[in-house]
Amino acid sequence: MAGEVTLPPDFELQMQTLLGTDYSSYKQSLAKPPSTSIRLNPHKPITVPGESVPWSRYGYYLPDRPAFTLDPQFHAGAYYVQEASSMFLEQVIRQAGLTEKPLRVLDLCAAPGGKSTHLLSLLHPDSLIISNETIRGRTTILTENIVKWGHANVLVTHNDPKDFGVLKGFFDIIVVDAPCSGEGLFRKDESARSEWSLNHVLLCSRRQQRIIDDVLPALKQDGLLIYSTCTHNRSENEEVIERLMETGEAEPVALKIQKSWNVEVSTGNIAGYRFYPHRVRGEGFFLAVLRKSQLQKELLIKPKNQFTLLKKEQRERISHWLKDHERFSLFLHNNIIRAIPAERLNEIQFLRQHLTVLQAGTALATASHNKLVPEHAAALSIWLNKPSFPCIDLSQQEALAYLRKENLNLSALGRGFALVSYNNIPLGWVNILPNRINNLYPAPWRIRMKP
Repeated sequence: MAGEVTLPPDFELQMQTLLGTDYSSYKQSLAKPPSTSIRLNPHKPITVPGESVPWSRYGYYLPDRPAFTLDPQFHAGAYYVQEASSMFLEQVIRQAGLTEKPLRVLDLCAAPGGKSTHLLSLLHPDSLIISNETIRGRTTILTENIVKWGHANVLVTHNDPKDFGVLKGFFDIIVVDAPCSGEGLFRKDESARSEWSLNHVLLCSRRQQRIIDDVLPALKQDGLLIYSTCTHNRSENEEVIERLMETGEAEPVALKIQKSWNVEVSTGNIAGYRFYPHRVRGEGFFLAVLRKSQLQKELLIKPKNQFTLLKKEQRERISHWLKDHERFSLFLHNNIIRAIPAERLNEIQFLRQHLTVLQAGTALATASHNKLVPEHAAALSIWLNKPSFPCIDLSQQEALAYLRKENLNLSALGRGFALVSYNNIPLGWVNILPNRINNLYPAPWRIRMKP
Protein backbone atom coordinates (compact mmCIF):
# COMPACT_ATOMS: atom_id res chain seq x y z
CA MET A 1 0.00 0.00 0.00
CA ALA A 2 1.24 3.49 -0.81
CA GLY A 3 1.75 6.09 1.92
CA GLU A 4 -0.84 8.64 2.92
CA VAL A 5 -1.67 11.15 0.20
CA THR A 6 -1.17 14.87 0.66
CA LEU A 7 -4.34 16.89 0.08
CA PRO A 8 -4.96 20.65 -0.16
CA PRO A 9 -5.98 21.97 3.29
CA ASP A 10 -9.16 23.64 1.95
CA PHE A 11 -10.16 20.37 0.32
CA GLU A 12 -9.64 18.46 3.56
CA LEU A 13 -11.85 20.94 5.40
CA GLN A 14 -14.54 20.59 2.72
CA MET A 15 -14.52 16.80 2.88
CA GLN A 16 -14.55 16.78 6.70
CA THR A 17 -17.72 18.87 6.51
CA LEU A 18 -19.26 16.48 3.95
CA LEU A 19 -18.26 13.21 5.58
CA GLY A 20 -17.87 13.94 9.29
CA THR A 21 -16.43 10.95 11.14
CA ASP A 22 -16.20 9.06 7.84
CA TYR A 23 -13.46 11.37 6.58
CA SER A 24 -10.53 9.31 7.88
CA SER A 25 -11.80 6.25 5.98
CA TYR A 26 -12.14 8.37 2.85
CA LYS A 27 -8.58 9.69 3.10
CA GLN A 28 -7.18 6.21 3.70
CA SER A 29 -8.95 4.95 0.59
CA LEU A 30 -7.02 7.44 -1.57
CA ALA A 31 -3.79 5.64 -0.67
CA LYS A 32 -5.12 2.31 -1.94
CA PRO A 33 -4.82 1.22 -5.59
CA PRO A 34 -7.96 1.84 -7.66
CA SER A 35 -10.02 -0.97 -9.10
CA THR A 36 -9.85 -1.80 -12.81
CA SER A 37 -13.19 -2.20 -14.54
CA ILE A 38 -14.42 -2.68 -18.08
CA ARG A 39 -17.81 -2.58 -19.77
CA LEU A 40 -18.57 -5.21 -22.40
CA ASN A 41 -20.02 -4.58 -25.83
CA PRO A 42 -23.12 -6.85 -25.91
CA HIS A 43 -22.85 -7.14 -29.70
CA LYS A 44 -19.29 -8.49 -29.54
CA PRO A 45 -19.52 -11.05 -26.74
CA ILE A 46 -16.42 -12.19 -24.88
CA THR A 47 -15.81 -13.91 -21.54
CA VAL A 48 -13.90 -12.06 -18.83
CA PRO A 49 -12.60 -13.28 -15.46
CA GLY A 50 -14.05 -10.86 -12.96
CA GLU A 51 -16.86 -9.80 -10.66
CA SER A 52 -19.90 -7.91 -11.92
CA VAL A 53 -20.31 -4.19 -11.28
CA PRO A 54 -23.51 -4.16 -9.17
CA TRP A 55 -25.30 -1.38 -11.04
CA SER A 56 -24.36 -2.40 -14.59
CA ARG A 57 -25.35 -5.49 -16.54
CA TYR A 58 -22.27 -5.11 -18.76
CA GLY A 59 -19.67 -3.96 -16.21
CA TYR A 60 -16.96 -6.15 -14.67
CA TYR A 61 -14.11 -5.65 -12.23
CA LEU A 62 -10.88 -7.27 -13.34
CA PRO A 63 -8.59 -9.04 -10.83
CA ASP A 64 -5.66 -6.92 -12.05
CA ARG A 65 -4.91 -4.31 -14.71
CA PRO A 66 -3.67 -5.93 -17.93
CA ALA A 67 -1.89 -4.18 -20.77
CA PHE A 68 -5.05 -3.31 -22.69
CA THR A 69 -3.01 -2.08 -25.64
CA LEU A 70 -1.80 -5.64 -26.20
CA ASP A 71 -5.29 -7.16 -26.19
CA PRO A 72 -6.73 -7.45 -29.72
CA GLN A 73 -10.27 -7.63 -28.26
CA PHE A 74 -9.84 -4.08 -26.94
CA HIS A 75 -9.04 -2.80 -30.44
CA ALA A 76 -11.97 -4.77 -31.87
CA GLY A 77 -14.38 -2.82 -29.65
CA ALA A 78 -15.37 -5.85 -27.56
CA TYR A 79 -15.14 -3.78 -24.38
CA TYR A 80 -14.50 -0.29 -23.08
CA VAL A 81 -12.22 0.47 -20.13
CA GLN A 82 -14.44 2.53 -17.85
CA GLU A 83 -14.49 3.54 -14.21
CA ALA A 84 -17.20 1.55 -12.43
CA SER A 85 -18.98 4.42 -10.67
CA SER A 86 -19.76 6.17 -13.95
CA MET A 87 -21.55 3.04 -15.21
CA PHE A 88 -24.39 4.08 -12.86
CA LEU A 89 -25.84 5.87 -15.89
CA GLU A 90 -27.29 2.47 -16.80
CA GLN A 91 -29.67 2.62 -13.84
CA VAL A 92 -31.23 5.84 -15.14
CA ILE A 93 -31.90 4.33 -18.57
CA ARG A 94 -33.29 1.06 -17.23
CA GLN A 95 -35.35 2.43 -14.32
CA ALA A 96 -36.90 5.18 -16.46
CA GLY A 97 -37.93 2.61 -19.08
CA LEU A 98 -35.89 4.29 -21.80
CA THR A 99 -34.90 1.09 -23.62
CA GLU A 100 -38.31 0.41 -25.13
CA LYS A 101 -38.74 3.00 -27.88
CA PRO A 102 -36.54 5.08 -30.24
CA LEU A 103 -35.29 8.31 -28.69
CA ARG A 104 -33.21 11.33 -29.63
CA VAL A 105 -30.30 11.62 -27.22
CA LEU A 106 -27.52 14.19 -26.81
CA ASP A 107 -24.32 13.32 -24.96
CA LEU A 108 -23.05 16.88 -24.66
CA CYS A 109 -19.55 16.44 -23.22
CA ALA A 110 -18.82 13.03 -24.70
CA ALA A 111 -15.05 12.49 -25.06
CA PRO A 112 -13.50 9.99 -24.74
CA GLY A 113 -16.78 8.15 -25.33
CA GLY A 114 -17.64 6.13 -22.23
CA LYS A 115 -21.20 7.35 -21.80
CA SER A 116 -21.94 7.46 -25.55
CA THR A 117 -20.90 3.85 -26.08
CA HIS A 118 -22.84 2.86 -22.96
CA LEU A 119 -25.96 4.59 -24.30
CA LEU A 120 -25.56 2.83 -27.65
CA SER A 121 -25.63 -0.51 -25.84
CA LEU A 122 -28.69 0.40 -23.76
CA LEU A 123 -31.05 2.34 -25.99
CA HIS A 124 -33.47 1.09 -28.63
CA PRO A 125 -31.48 0.39 -31.83
CA ASP A 126 -33.57 2.92 -33.78
CA SER A 127 -32.60 5.76 -31.44
CA LEU A 128 -30.42 8.62 -32.66
CA ILE A 129 -27.46 9.62 -30.50
CA ILE A 130 -25.49 12.85 -30.90
CA SER A 131 -22.05 12.37 -29.35
CA ASN A 132 -20.65 15.89 -28.98
CA GLU A 133 -17.32 17.21 -27.82
CA THR A 134 -16.56 20.91 -27.42
CA ILE A 135 -12.75 20.59 -27.39
CA ARG A 136 -11.54 19.85 -30.92
CA GLY A 137 -8.45 17.94 -29.80
CA ARG A 138 -10.60 15.41 -27.93
CA THR A 139 -12.81 14.55 -30.91
CA THR A 140 -10.21 12.19 -32.39
CA ILE A 141 -10.32 9.68 -29.54
CA LEU A 142 -14.10 10.10 -29.31
CA THR A 143 -14.53 9.22 -32.99
CA GLU A 144 -12.19 6.25 -32.68
CA ASN A 145 -14.13 4.80 -29.75
CA ILE A 146 -17.48 5.34 -31.47
CA VAL A 147 -16.19 3.55 -34.58
CA LYS A 148 -14.92 0.62 -32.50
CA TRP A 149 -18.31 0.24 -30.81
CA GLY A 150 -19.81 -0.40 -34.24
CA HIS A 151 -23.17 1.41 -34.35
CA ALA A 152 -24.60 3.43 -37.25
CA ASN A 153 -27.21 5.45 -35.32
CA VAL A 154 -24.77 8.03 -34.00
CA LEU A 155 -23.36 11.38 -35.09
CA VAL A 156 -20.07 12.73 -33.75
CA THR A 157 -20.23 16.52 -33.52
CA HIS A 158 -17.96 19.36 -32.44
CA ASN A 159 -20.09 22.16 -31.03
CA ASP A 160 -20.35 24.53 -28.10
CA PRO A 161 -23.32 23.91 -25.77
CA LYS A 162 -24.97 27.15 -26.89
CA ASP A 163 -25.10 25.82 -30.47
CA PHE A 164 -27.76 23.33 -29.40
CA GLY A 165 -30.06 26.02 -28.06
CA VAL A 166 -31.62 26.52 -31.50
CA LEU A 167 -32.78 22.88 -31.56
CA LYS A 168 -35.70 23.67 -29.30
CA GLY A 169 -37.38 20.62 -27.83
CA PHE A 170 -35.49 18.24 -30.12
CA PHE A 171 -34.03 15.80 -27.59
CA ASP A 172 -35.73 13.27 -25.32
CA ILE A 173 -32.59 12.91 -23.18
CA ILE A 174 -29.60 15.19 -22.64
CA VAL A 175 -26.59 13.83 -20.77
CA VAL A 176 -24.27 16.46 -19.31
CA ASP A 177 -21.16 14.84 -17.85
CA ALA A 178 -19.91 18.27 -16.91
CA PRO A 179 -16.29 19.46 -16.84
CA CYS A 180 -15.42 19.71 -13.16
CA SER A 181 -12.66 20.14 -10.58
CA GLY A 182 -12.00 16.39 -10.63
CA GLU A 183 -12.00 15.68 -6.90
CA GLY A 184 -13.26 12.17 -7.55
CA LEU A 185 -10.07 11.43 -9.50
CA PHE A 186 -7.63 12.36 -6.72
CA ARG A 187 -6.67 8.71 -6.14
CA LYS A 188 -5.79 8.17 -9.80
CA ASP A 189 -4.56 11.61 -10.85
CA GLU A 190 -1.94 13.46 -8.83
CA SER A 191 -2.20 16.51 -11.11
CA ALA A 192 -5.88 16.85 -10.19
CA ARG A 193 -4.82 17.23 -6.55
CA SER A 194 -2.08 19.75 -7.29
CA GLU A 195 -4.31 21.91 -9.52
CA TRP A 196 -7.28 22.00 -7.13
CA SER A 197 -8.35 25.25 -5.45
CA LEU A 198 -11.55 26.79 -4.11
CA ASN A 199 -11.37 29.34 -6.90
CA HIS A 200 -11.24 26.55 -9.49
CA VAL A 201 -14.30 24.95 -7.88
CA LEU A 202 -16.18 28.26 -8.18
CA LEU A 203 -15.16 28.66 -11.82
CA CYS A 204 -16.30 25.10 -12.59
CA SER A 205 -19.65 25.68 -10.89
CA ARG A 206 -20.31 28.80 -12.93
CA ARG A 207 -19.33 27.01 -16.13
CA GLN A 208 -21.63 24.08 -15.32
CA GLN A 209 -24.56 26.43 -14.74
CA ARG A 210 -23.86 28.17 -18.03
CA ILE A 211 -23.68 24.85 -19.88
CA ILE A 212 -27.08 23.79 -18.56
CA ASP A 213 -28.63 27.18 -19.34
CA ASP A 214 -27.30 26.98 -22.90
CA VAL A 215 -28.47 23.45 -23.67
CA LEU A 216 -31.75 23.19 -21.74
CA PRO A 217 -33.92 24.71 -24.52
CA ALA A 218 -33.00 21.69 -26.69
CA LEU A 219 -34.67 19.31 -24.22
CA LYS A 220 -38.34 18.61 -24.87
CA GLN A 221 -40.98 18.99 -22.20
CA ASP A 222 -40.95 15.92 -19.92
CA GLY A 223 -37.52 15.03 -21.31
CA LEU A 224 -34.73 13.95 -18.95
CA LEU A 225 -31.57 15.86 -18.09
CA ILE A 226 -28.91 13.52 -16.68
CA TYR A 227 -26.26 15.58 -14.90
CA SER A 228 -23.03 14.08 -13.58
CA THR A 229 -19.56 15.05 -12.39
CA CYS A 230 -16.49 13.26 -11.05
CA THR A 231 -16.24 15.60 -8.08
CA HIS A 232 -17.50 15.74 -4.48
CA ASN A 233 -18.28 19.32 -3.48
CA ARG A 234 -21.84 20.60 -3.26
CA SER A 235 -21.07 23.71 -5.34
CA GLU A 236 -20.63 21.64 -8.51
CA ASN A 237 -23.30 19.10 -7.66
CA GLU A 238 -26.36 19.79 -5.52
CA GLU A 239 -26.15 23.56 -5.81
CA VAL A 240 -26.11 23.42 -9.61
CA ILE A 241 -29.22 21.24 -9.58
CA GLU A 242 -30.97 23.26 -6.85
CA ARG A 243 -30.47 26.45 -8.87
CA LEU A 244 -32.19 24.86 -11.86
CA MET A 245 -35.06 23.57 -9.75
CA GLU A 246 -35.62 27.01 -8.23
CA THR A 247 -36.41 28.34 -11.71
CA GLY A 248 -39.34 25.93 -11.92
CA GLU A 249 -37.99 24.50 -15.19
CA ALA A 250 -37.29 21.00 -13.89
CA GLU A 251 -38.16 18.55 -11.14
CA PRO A 252 -36.09 15.71 -9.62
CA VAL A 253 -36.39 12.07 -10.65
CA ALA A 254 -35.64 9.52 -7.92
CA LEU A 255 -34.01 6.14 -8.54
CA LYS A 256 -34.24 2.92 -6.56
CA ILE A 257 -30.93 2.28 -4.84
CA GLN A 258 -29.98 -1.05 -3.32
CA LYS A 259 -28.51 -0.70 0.16
CA SER A 260 -25.67 -3.07 -0.71
CA TRP A 261 -24.39 -0.62 -3.32
CA ASN A 262 -23.33 1.86 -0.57
CA VAL A 263 -24.35 4.79 -2.76
CA GLU A 264 -25.15 7.91 -0.73
CA VAL A 265 -28.38 9.72 -1.57
CA SER A 266 -28.27 13.51 -1.25
CA THR A 267 -30.40 15.08 1.45
CA GLY A 268 -32.82 17.88 0.69
CA ASN A 269 -35.15 18.42 -2.26
CA ILE A 270 -32.97 16.94 -4.99
CA ALA A 271 -32.36 13.28 -5.79
CA GLY A 272 -28.59 13.13 -6.18
CA TYR A 273 -26.40 10.04 -5.91
CA ARG A 274 -22.86 10.18 -4.53
CA PHE A 275 -20.11 7.60 -4.95
CA TYR A 276 -17.16 7.73 -2.54
CA PRO A 277 -14.06 5.52 -2.97
CA HIS A 278 -14.17 4.30 0.64
CA ARG A 279 -17.77 3.11 0.24
CA VAL A 280 -17.91 1.69 -3.28
CA ARG A 281 -15.51 -0.21 -5.49
CA GLY A 282 -14.98 2.78 -7.72
CA GLU A 283 -13.95 6.42 -7.83
CA GLY A 284 -15.74 9.60 -6.79
CA PHE A 285 -18.84 10.36 -8.84
CA PHE A 286 -22.12 12.29 -8.62
CA LEU A 287 -25.28 11.90 -10.70
CA ALA A 288 -28.72 13.50 -10.64
CA VAL A 289 -31.72 13.19 -12.96
CA LEU A 290 -34.20 15.96 -13.71
CA ARG A 291 -37.40 15.98 -15.72
CA LYS A 292 -38.08 19.15 -17.66
CA SER A 293 -41.40 20.54 -16.49
CA GLN A 294 -41.29 23.84 -18.37
CA LEU A 295 -43.50 24.11 -21.44
CA GLN A 296 -41.24 23.69 -24.46
CA LYS A 297 -42.53 24.14 -27.98
CA GLU A 298 -40.74 21.80 -30.38
CA LEU A 299 -39.23 23.13 -33.58
CA LEU A 300 -40.44 21.99 -36.97
CA ILE A 301 -37.88 19.89 -38.83
CA LYS A 302 -37.34 21.16 -42.36
CA PRO A 303 -34.33 19.35 -43.77
CA LYS A 304 -32.46 20.33 -46.89
CA ASN A 305 -31.36 17.41 -49.03
CA GLN A 306 -27.62 17.21 -48.29
CA PHE A 307 -26.86 13.59 -49.16
CA THR A 308 -26.32 12.00 -52.54
CA LEU A 309 -28.12 8.70 -52.07
CA LEU A 310 -26.79 5.73 -54.00
CA LYS A 311 -28.47 4.78 -57.21
CA LYS A 312 -30.11 1.37 -57.40
CA GLU A 313 -27.23 -0.32 -59.22
CA GLN A 314 -24.69 1.19 -56.77
CA ARG A 315 -26.73 0.06 -53.80
CA GLU A 316 -26.97 -3.47 -55.16
CA ARG A 317 -23.18 -3.67 -55.24
CA ILE A 318 -22.79 -2.97 -51.53
CA SER A 319 -26.08 -3.60 -49.75
CA HIS A 320 -25.17 -7.27 -49.15
CA TRP A 321 -22.33 -6.01 -46.92
CA LEU A 322 -24.93 -5.22 -44.24
CA LYS A 323 -27.35 -7.34 -42.26
CA ASP A 324 -30.91 -5.99 -42.54
CA HIS A 325 -29.69 -3.60 -45.22
CA GLU A 326 -33.23 -2.32 -45.84
CA ARG A 327 -33.08 -0.36 -42.58
CA PHE A 328 -30.25 1.84 -43.89
CA SER A 329 -29.95 4.76 -46.28
CA LEU A 330 -26.67 4.65 -48.20
CA PHE A 331 -25.13 7.87 -49.43
CA LEU A 332 -21.91 9.06 -51.01
CA HIS A 333 -19.90 11.84 -49.38
CA ASN A 334 -16.30 12.72 -50.37
CA ASN A 335 -16.11 9.40 -52.27
CA ILE A 336 -17.01 7.43 -49.13
CA ILE A 337 -20.21 5.40 -48.98
CA ARG A 338 -21.86 5.72 -45.58
CA ALA A 339 -24.80 3.97 -43.94
CA ILE A 340 -27.26 5.76 -41.68
CA PRO A 341 -30.62 4.57 -40.32
CA ALA A 342 -33.22 5.21 -43.04
CA GLU A 343 -35.82 6.35 -40.52
CA ARG A 344 -33.42 9.04 -39.26
CA LEU A 345 -32.43 10.43 -42.66
CA ASN A 346 -34.43 13.67 -42.41
CA GLU A 347 -33.34 14.33 -38.84
CA ILE A 348 -29.68 13.79 -39.66
CA GLN A 349 -29.86 16.08 -42.69
CA PHE A 350 -31.56 18.69 -40.51
CA LEU A 351 -28.88 18.44 -37.81
CA ARG A 352 -26.13 18.88 -40.40
CA GLN A 353 -27.63 22.30 -41.16
CA HIS A 354 -27.11 23.43 -37.55
CA LEU A 355 -24.16 21.45 -36.18
CA THR A 356 -20.56 20.69 -37.08
CA VAL A 357 -20.86 17.00 -37.89
CA LEU A 358 -17.53 15.17 -37.95
CA GLN A 359 -18.96 11.74 -38.61
CA ALA A 360 -22.39 10.44 -39.57
CA GLY A 361 -23.27 6.77 -39.37
CA THR A 362 -20.84 4.09 -40.56
CA ALA A 363 -18.30 4.47 -43.35
CA LEU A 364 -18.60 1.35 -45.53
CA ALA A 365 -16.30 1.84 -48.49
CA THR A 366 -14.33 4.28 -50.58
CA ALA A 367 -15.55 4.38 -54.18
CA SER A 368 -12.38 4.39 -56.28
CA HIS A 369 -12.26 3.81 -60.04
CA ASN A 370 -15.37 1.64 -60.07
CA LYS A 371 -13.93 -0.37 -57.17
CA LEU A 372 -15.16 -0.48 -53.58
CA VAL A 373 -12.35 -0.37 -51.03
CA PRO A 374 -13.75 -1.35 -47.63
CA GLU A 375 -13.45 1.15 -44.78
CA HIS A 376 -12.17 0.11 -41.37
CA ALA A 377 -15.44 1.16 -39.73
CA ALA A 378 -17.28 -1.41 -41.83
CA ALA A 379 -15.20 -4.23 -40.35
CA LEU A 380 -16.05 -3.12 -36.81
CA SER A 381 -19.74 -2.53 -37.50
CA ILE A 382 -22.25 -4.65 -35.59
CA TRP A 383 -24.28 -4.68 -38.83
CA LEU A 384 -21.54 -6.20 -40.98
CA ASN A 385 -22.74 -9.27 -42.86
CA LYS A 386 -19.66 -11.39 -42.21
CA PRO A 387 -20.61 -14.30 -44.55
CA SER A 388 -20.27 -11.88 -47.48
CA PHE A 389 -16.48 -11.82 -47.04
CA PRO A 390 -13.66 -14.32 -46.71
CA CYS A 391 -12.42 -14.21 -43.13
CA ILE A 392 -9.09 -15.18 -41.57
CA ASP A 393 -9.06 -15.73 -37.81
CA LEU A 394 -5.68 -14.73 -36.41
CA SER A 395 -3.68 -16.02 -33.48
CA GLN A 396 -2.83 -13.50 -30.78
CA GLN A 397 0.67 -13.04 -32.19
CA GLU A 398 -0.68 -12.54 -35.71
CA ALA A 399 -3.37 -10.17 -34.44
CA LEU A 400 -0.80 -7.99 -32.67
CA ALA A 401 1.33 -7.93 -35.82
CA TYR A 402 -1.73 -6.81 -37.76
CA LEU A 403 -2.50 -4.09 -35.19
CA ARG A 404 1.09 -2.85 -35.50
CA LYS A 405 0.47 -2.65 -39.26
CA GLU A 406 3.29 -5.08 -39.94
CA ASN A 407 3.60 -7.34 -42.96
CA LEU A 408 1.60 -10.53 -42.57
CA ASN A 409 2.48 -14.04 -43.69
CA LEU A 410 -0.85 -15.86 -43.72
CA SER A 411 -2.29 -18.85 -45.45
CA ALA A 412 -5.02 -17.34 -47.59
CA LEU A 413 -7.13 -18.64 -50.42
CA GLY A 414 -8.14 -16.45 -53.34
CA ARG A 415 -7.47 -12.80 -53.93
CA GLY A 416 -9.11 -9.54 -52.91
CA PHE A 417 -10.31 -7.99 -49.69
CA ALA A 418 -10.74 -10.19 -46.63
CA LEU A 419 -11.68 -9.71 -43.01
CA VAL A 420 -9.20 -10.56 -40.31
CA SER A 421 -10.50 -11.40 -36.87
CA TYR A 422 -9.39 -12.49 -33.41
CA ASN A 423 -11.55 -15.02 -31.56
CA ASN A 424 -14.01 -14.50 -34.43
CA ILE A 425 -14.42 -10.76 -33.67
CA PRO A 426 -13.39 -8.67 -36.71
CA LEU A 427 -10.29 -6.48 -36.40
CA GLY A 428 -10.14 -4.99 -39.90
CA TRP A 429 -9.25 -5.70 -43.53
CA VAL A 430 -6.42 -7.03 -45.62
CA ASN A 431 -6.03 -7.06 -49.40
CA ILE A 432 -4.73 -10.38 -50.69
CA LEU A 433 -2.53 -9.92 -53.77
CA PRO A 434 -0.66 -12.57 -55.81
CA ASN A 435 2.68 -12.00 -54.05
CA ARG A 436 1.81 -10.30 -50.76
CA ILE A 437 -0.93 -9.33 -48.31
CA ASN A 438 -1.53 -5.63 -47.80
CA ASN A 439 -2.33 -4.70 -44.21
CA LEU A 440 -5.15 -2.13 -44.30
CA TYR A 441 -5.24 -1.29 -40.59
CA PRO A 442 -5.48 2.53 -40.15
CA ALA A 443 -1.99 3.94 -39.68
CA PRO A 444 -2.98 6.49 -36.99
CA TRP A 445 -4.44 3.67 -34.88
CA ARG A 446 -1.52 1.25 -35.03
CA ILE A 447 -0.09 0.16 -31.71
CA ARG A 448 3.54 0.89 -30.90
CA MET A 449 3.86 -1.00 -27.61
CA LYS A 450 6.02 -4.12 -27.75
CA PRO A 451 5.24 -7.25 -25.72
